[in-house]
Amino acid sequence: MDIYRLGDIYDPKALLRSLGVESGGVAIMANKMELFYILIKDLKAPAVNILKQDALSIGADLAVPSGVVNCEKPAYDCLLIGTKKHIEILSRKELAQPFGLKEVAKTLKRFLESKNYPIRIMGVINANDDSFYQKSRFVGDSAICACEKMIEEGATIVDIGAVSSRPRALSVSIEEEMSRIQPICDAIKAQKLYQKALFSIDGYTPSVVEYALKCGFGMVNDITGASDQKIIELAIEHNATLCIMHMQGTPQTMQHNPFYKDITAEVSAFFEERISKCEALGLRRDKIILDVGIGFGKSVAHNIRLLQNMRHFTSFGCELLVGASRKSMIDTIIPTLIEERLPGTLAIHLKALESGATIVRCHDVAAHFQAIKVWEAIQNEILD
Repeated sequence: MDIYRLGDIYDPKALLRSLGVESGGVAIMANKMELFYILIKDLKAPAVNILKQDALSIGADLAVPSGVVNCEKPAYDCLLIGTKKHIEILSRKELAQPFGLKEVAKTLKRFLESKNYPIRIMGVINANDDSFYQKSRFVGDSAICACEKMIEEGATIVDIGAVSSRPRALSVSIEEEMSRIQPICDAIKAQKLYQKALFSIDGYTPSVVEYALKCGFGMVNDITGASDQKIIELAIEHNATLCIMHMQGTPQTMQHNPFYKDITAEVSAFFEERISKCEALGLRRDKIILDVGIGFGKSVAHNIRLLQNMRHFTSFGCELLVGASRKSMIDTIIPTLIEERLPGTLAIHLKALESGATIVRCHDVAAHFQAIKVWEAIQNEILD
């Protein structure tokens, strides 16, 4: 007889089936193998006591501060710990409880409804002369060659932008932006490259976005987070996907001492509001991608916290994009030249994938393709 402890189990159902567990038992047991940690802030004291007892009654638990039993304060932060099965039970049970627990129940149910999406690589093409990574800058025919190379290397999305969004980047006129992007869009249309991959326009100027969509682009990567209604309307008109990114401030101001009381909660509230805005105008949720905006109006601590809590954002039911390719947070953690930040980039992106992201925006497509294939093999290999 051999006994050993298993590592992280990424696909509980596959493991159970490999052991020969009956189909009915697979579903039941899989729900007991996934552990949830759910932080609830400012919950009314009576609600904390009720939730604590309800959690304990089914084998889950609620970590609470001292003084909760006597309701010494009006509200408390607490940590709910339980399996997927526990969360399912509480999402129903708390619907009948007062003191705000009905809203807690609705949120718990949403955490259970996240969807699975295939992993995709988005290659980056910068049609400008001031993006922070020099090797990502292309113009004219060189941009088309770079697109084709990225597709060959494994990119299923190619993101093309004509305006740098690096910190303190200079503003560019609409005419200049159009002059940079137009020949590339024309070539993609003429060569029908949009049949080989999904092309994304990295921009928020309506006239530029519209031109790209008319040339066969199928996605809008909007760093302003759908702030302009016209961009949403263009996505709807052309049946395009819209990526909503969170950014505090503008590229010119975003890194001037960014501050949040709770970055996860604030980014989540931002997505809630923007998704509602898009849906009200007629854009379906399955046409929305979310990007927490690593490095856009955030300190390294903010970026790390978002990566740690990436799983939370899967509750919106949208694909999650992560883009930290060669960014300065790597240099802050360990001083490194831009040209030497690929290892740090891969570490960040693989962590994001592990936490629920499914689209990786990067400069180095081939390296990411290899790393992701190995990572997937490690996750999917259950038993010999």
